[in-house]
Amino acid sequence: MSMLKVIEVLAESDKGFEDAAQNAVTQASQSVRNVKSVYVKEMNAAVENGQITSYRVNVKISFQLDGQDAG
Repeated sequence: MSMLKVIEVLAESDKGFEDAAQNAVTQASQSVRNVKSVYVKEMNAAVENGQITSYRVNVKISFQLDGQDAG
């Protein structure tokens, strides 16, 4: 039985929600190994003068703990 851990990460992008989610995974991957999935929990955007200026996501990232089998 494998064991996963879940962390919650906030990230943003000026390109879009998909890019913000990728930024979250990229940043998390710098400090944890074996990332297995990302769940987008919440999305929102900052607006200035009637225009979206940044896209923000709150995601849950799961990763396999060291020494655990993938089974």
